[in-house]
Amino acid sequence: MAKIILGLPKGSLQQTTFEMLKKAGWTVSGGSRSYVPRVDDPEIEARLIRAQEISRYVENGHLDAGMTGHDWIVENGSDVVEVAELVYAKSGMNPVRWVLAVPNDSPIQSAQDLQGKRIATEAVGITRRYLMQQGVEAEVEFSWGATEVKAPELVDAIVEITETGSSLRANNLRIVETILTSTTRLIANRAAWEDAFKRRKIEKLALMLQGVLAADRKVLVKLNVEADKLDAVAGLLPAMHAPTVNNLRTEGWYSVESVLDESVVREIIPELKAAGAVDIIELGLNKVVP
Repeated sequence: MAKIILGLPKGSLQQTTFEMLKKAGWTVSGGSRSYVPRVDDPEIEARLIRAQEISRYVENGHLDAGMTGHDWIVENGSDVVEVAELVYAKSGMNPVRWVLAVPNDSPIQSAQDLQGKRIATEAVGITRRYLMQQGVEAEVEFSWGATEVKAPELVDAIVEITETGSSLRANNLRIVETILTSTTRLIANRAAWEDAFKRRKIEKLALMLQGVLAADRKVLVKLNVEADKLDAVAGLLPAMHAPTVNNLRTEGWYSVESVLDESVVREIIPELKAAGAVDIIELGLNKVVP
């Protein structure tokens, strides 16, 4: 049977990725130590690999496709097809940033102040290219972990990934500049992308995952309303296009439904009730496919 080999990120993105795939329709199972998790689709074989390595294995053909950060594609200089941007991270549905950070009391205020300094980071390539663009010469050393605690005793500055900046603040560090903003990408090997079956499978995966992300923080609101109050109620409902309105079997009554941002529901439902809506239901969504 034809199949694709899909690389999934091991580590901080693993649980979020598995949950997204579940909402998209694929159940991935297997222990955290397993290199080959099970997928309930005979056309997909999964490999659990560090996000830092996935783009290299996709480029060289060991994987047909994979999910990894744009930052690691850049760091590795990988020649791959970026099929879809999937904006999610460990803690939420937001991009992550690689930032230059220094101790709070450091005199360093910009990249220019790094001349002749020492910097620790896991993203050595990204950092060196950044310094080159700034016309700055500095020593960049690879950090095997716990990068935040190395400044100021071991290095003058660090380049570290962050979602919220809380870990940096907890270690008495301040952000000087953002070097790179990154999101998760679904990528494909170029030869696999030219294979008709593999391309269709990867495109299907991309469509469903993007549908999951489009549904994030959105809900479906359904309600009933009498005919003479329909315009007032429908006018309160923002929607992707327009609210859906259907006749009920009871004459003079309508059913109305609309997809809304979850953040506005707490304000709109009381207004809908006041305008004459009844039987109001709020439903969570797994996917929204435009």
